Amino acid sequence: MGWFGTAFLAAVIGFAGWRFHPSRGLRPAWLVIGPAIVAALLVKLAGNASGAFSDGQSLEWLATVFAAIVVVALLGGPSRRYLPPRP
Repeated sequence: MGWFGTAFLAAVIGFAGWRFHPSRGLRPAWLVIGPAIVAALLVKLAGNASGAFSDGQSLEWLATVFAAIVVVALLGGPSRRYLPPRP
C-alpha cells in the first residue's frame, strides 16, 4: 500500500466516522478527516523508518487503520453538549 492508498484509506475511515457519529453537525468533516489522514501517514512513516514493517505488510494496514480510528474517536466524540458551558 503506497502513500496515496494509506491517505485514501484514512480518509474513508475519517469520513465514515464523521458521517455516522450522532454529533456530526457540530464539527465540519475536514476537522475529522484531515487529522485521520495525518495520523495514518505518521504511523506509516514511523513504522517504515523504524523497520517495524514495510510497504504492504498486514501490520502496516492494521497500524494505519487503528491510528485513523483512534483519531476519529478522539475528535469525533467530544461535542459541545458534553463540554461545560462557557462563562
